[in-house]
Amino acid sequence: MLTYERIYAVVRQIPRGKVATYGQVAELAGLVGKPRLVGYALYRVDTMSDVPWQRVINAKGEVSESTRRNGSDYVQRAMLEDEGVVFDRRGRVDLNQYRWRPPDHVIERALVEFMED
Repeated sequence: MLTYERIYAVVRQIPRGKVATYGQVAELAGLVGKPRLVGYALYRVDTMSDVPWQRVINAKGEVSESTRRNGSDYVQRAMLEDEGVVFDRRGRVDLNQYRWRPPDHVIERALVEFMED
């Protein structure tokens, strides 16, 4: 579960109105090449959690649809739209505009705090 906690530490840093891709989160968590692992970790997040799972989308700028969500994929999009994220007519987010680009010290601090807990 330590790996999932690293992922959650990174995702908690994504600010309102910004998004990150699964691959980006994996890289920032030191899990290069493991975007699916990020997806699995976020699928396990409780809706009452402080992890803003909705801010992680796929590399195309789309909400990744999953049959495991029983048709509730629209919830993620609605949550992002409530934060001011705009989707185009194809259901994509402009990653040039909305992608989170954290300074290195933000991630380093998050992971150090995680390791101290």
